[in-house]
Amino acid sequence: MNNKKTYKILTILLLMQWAFLRIVVQYPAVIEKYYAQGLYVYISRFLSLLFRWIHFSIGDILYTLLVIMIVKNIYIAIKNRKLHLKNTLFKIFGIISIVFFVFHLNWGLNYFRQPVYKSLNFENKKYSLNDLTDFSEKLIVKINHVQLSITKNDTIVVENKLNKTEINEVSYAVYKEFQKKYSQFSHENLKVKSSIYSVPLTYMGFAGYLNPITNEAQVNSLIPKNGYPVIVCHELAHQAGIASESEANFIGYLAATNSSDVAFNYSGYLMALRFCMFEIYKKDPAKFEALKIEINKGILKDIQQSEAFWESYQNWTEKYFKTFYDTFLKANKQEDGIKSYNKVVSLLVNYYKMHQL
Repeated sequence: MNNKKTYKILTILLLMQWAFLRIVVQYPAVIEKYYAQGLYVYISRFLSLLFRWIHFSIGDILYTLLVIMIVKNIYIAIKNRKLHLKNTLFKIFGIISIVFFVFHLNWGLNYFRQPVYKSLNFENKKYSLNDLTDFSEKLIVKINHVQLSITKNDTIVVENKLNKTEINEVSYAVYKEFQKKYSQFSHENLKVKSSIYSVPLTYMGFAGYLNPITNEAQVNSLIPKNGYPVIVCHELAHQAGIASESEANFIGYLAATNSSDVAFNYSGYLMALRFCMFEIYKKDPAKFEALKIEINKGILKDIQQSEAFWESYQNWTEKYFKTFYDTFLKANKQEDGIKSYNKVVSLLVNYYKMHQL
């Protein structure tokens, strides 16, 4: 079979895959049972055996090779001044067909699994400003207590004594602690790696990502250390099959705050506080200012340092990368796109209507 015919067949299969996916996504309970809690467990275990012992990211290497291949093919086409549009389109769609299949088989179907709030038996209803304010006040009391227990002074910024490699190692024990209480999210052989593209990631405004082809969780090694533990837990949640960004934030928060490690507790509460305060600021700036006064000065300094870090890397390309990622999320049933990160606030507020903070 020649390449032209192969690419045509793959293009037809791409259309069939898309149609099949439109049908399957209507049955999240089926995906949960047979894929997320079934096939995916074995696929991720196999990929873990292949890649977890390698200290650097194989997925990052594959991304590099893909970019080189694309640039090479464009160069050859320009050099030879030969561009057969029809054949080129079939080739492009053929390659997309393969990537589309591997992406959804290895991890992507998790986007369409049963929502986390159903697995945890609580309602994810629309919350009021009063609901958010009440929860945020409790959260401030909690994080103030944790910050003070670490520093012994409410004006001092928390300093994590571990380096980021050590935090990565601790995170596996943290997630095991979490799984004892939340067995429905159990997963074996979790592993996080530092991305070799940490500098570009920072300029793009991203703290981490999961490679859906190799199932490797990568974290930006440059991000501020106090925010690092909960980001690691977020990426481990992705690796455990939680695809939604808001749900990965929520599971990462639960893992960090249920840990016996106080640095992880602080990191989890800090992430939740920032999301909640941002939502309050959008809805009622006066209420935001009133609550801000209640936060320990050491925590406010910590937030300011983190914001200064990200601002130092802001550039004109960031919005284009985030627009691309926004489109990707919307294509995978996350209607709010990149804003879906903030939907963790709804999960937090509704969860703690039934549980003690």
